[in-house]
Amino acid sequence: MKKLSDKTSLITGASSGIGQSCAYALAEEGSNLILAARRSERLHQIARELENKYHISVLVKTVDVRKKEDVFKMVDSLTEEWQAIDILINNAGLARGIEKIPEADIDNWETMIDTNVKGLLYMTRAVVPGMIRRNRGHIVNIGSIAGHEVYPGGNVYCATKHAVDAITKGLRIDLVNTAIRVSTVDPGLVETEFSIVRFDGDKEKAKNVYKGMRPLTGQDIADIVTFIVTRPSHVQIAEAIVFPTNQAAATIVHREE
Repeated sequence: MKKLSDKTSLITGASSGIGQSCAYALAEEGSNLILAARRSERLHQIARELENKYHISVLVKTVDVRKKEDVFKMVDSLTEEWQAIDILINNAGLARGIEKIPEADIDNWETMIDTNVKGLLYMTRAVVPGMIRRNRGHIVNIGSIAGHEVYPGGNVYCATKHAVDAITKGLRIDLVNTAIRVSTVDPGLVETEFSIVRFDGDKEKAKNVYKGMRPLTGQDIADIVTFIVTRPSHVQIAEAIVFPTNQAAATIVHREE
């Protein structure tokens, strides 16, 4: 018996990276999936692969979590068979730029804050009331070591991930009288499209982030997420901080020459 059979999971940022890896990992355990992201064609491709391989149901929703009305419309429009969301993976997030605050592009700040903080809040606000009515559910926020440390060039990105950490803890307090669980997974260096986005498409700069060391993969994080959401109902893993072996802190990384 698969551990998530008859469950429904909603994953944001599901078109690539950690979100895509979570989709495959949860599907393998039998969960039906609502895949949400901006790239519709990519989502549909993933959905077809998952349906064929794991024989689950997959619903694709093209949405930008930064747009409040679109997020609530998406959740409100779910048909009865999809309304009972058991697991919410708030994965959508990004970093843009590494400039110091006096030199930074303010539009990059807006994008990070709107996606990493407000987008997570919108989706949580849209989904969690249903979980409360059913008195069951699990929210997993994908944070970062940047939510625990501030590093050079991180300023606003680190601020958004500190906010995710605070929101996660606050939500756990808000739901303590329910059967709903709240967790966060906070990785160090994970090789996904993250650094390519941060460096505005410069793949060489992105590659250098992981030079001389073996970073985590999206699959590594998805395995941890799956472990967390498949614990017995009385077990709530509040926080998991995950590093590659050669990383000890945000800025302490051993690299081979």
